[in-house]
Amino acid sequence: MARIVIAGGGTAGHIEPGLSLARLWHEKNPEDRISFLGTKSGLETKLVPSAGFELLLISKVVAPRKLSFSLLRSPFIFILSVLQAHKYLKDASVLIGFGGYVSAPAYCAAKLSRIPIVIHESNAKPGLANRLGALLGASLAISRSVEDGRFSEALITGLPLRREIIDTFNEAQSDWKKARREAKIELGCDPDKDLILIMGGSQGSIALNKVVEESIDFLLRQGCSVMHSVGQANSLPNKRPGYIPISYITSMSEAYLAADLLIARSGAVTCSEFRTLGRYALFVPLPIGNGEQRLNAIDLVESDRAMIVEQNEFNSEYLQHNFQNLLGKSHDAPIVGDSSELLAAQKILSLMEFAILESK
Repeated sequence: MARIVIAGGGTAGHIEPGLSLARLWHEKNPEDRISFLGTKSGLETKLVPSAGFELLLISKVVAPRKLSFSLLRSPFIFILSVLQAHKYLKDASVLIGFGGYVSAPAYCAAKLSRIPIVIHESNAKPGLANRLGALLGASLAISRSVEDGRFSEALITGLPLRREIIDTFNEAQSDWKKARREAKIELGCDPDKDLILIMGGSQGSIALNKVVEESIDFLLRQGCSVMHSVGQANSLPNKRPGYIPISYITSMSEAYLAADLLIARSGAVTCSEFRTLGRYALFVPLPIGNGEQRLNAIDLVESDRAMIVEQNEFNSEYLQHNFQNLLGKSHDAPIVGDSSELLAAQKILSLMEFAILESK
């Protein structure tokens, strides 16, 4: 019986791929024990237990960018996190990491324990934790190709998709046009109108919400339906005919399938799920970080399934000026989905199995 430890916490972009892989491993190896490493402040405290998997907590390591007391404390917290992870990894067969705060100390602990490490990088620009893991000799997988560095030779797998995305894709195969129409009806939208789906992530985006507020009259005059995910941290606008504001979309697969045009951030999970089920997107990359969100959407732009606009250029004037062009591109986009990432979890699972065998 093997013991699998999965490191990846903080945001859904690090957690959801791990959960997809965990479910597949459990289906194939129901006797094996699967544990997640996380911190008490991340989304993993909700997502992992609700999925039925064990969550083990370590201290959160954050590297402050300015000279402060926190900066002086961070090396000691990192050492503490490594020791905590080392305790949890004692009998592990393999560590699979997806990046985020929890992954760097987990990689160091696994190296000290001589436990094989497998890393999956979902972003087009690898993050600091996963670059550290790569230096420690991990087996590498990545969603999109990387031009330089150790990840340039990684196995390209795509991103592990949620079961609902895969199931929706398979169910739509027989008749995509019918499936998209039925999805609009399920969401309470007019099936004969174009549906604009706008979302800024689970917590929402104040910047995107402001543009919607200023543009909603224009969008409704175009004869469209608008579904707007404002985020759980923001107040809900009043519902109007043709305008459906919602705090959080619980059935993302239906939303991707129904939408004629998606306006959203370009996180790795969003790009992969959209690639599988969506038609056309306007991506507004998050203007912080190391520029990975812009890179995540580049291949979709190159395949004429998306446009990118920087946040400082995205306003109601931009949306109104470009709206008909965006809708026209949506109408020209293929009605069928993209199957290229359906086997991502299986490819990573095979890499993990090989790492376990090689370590024996």
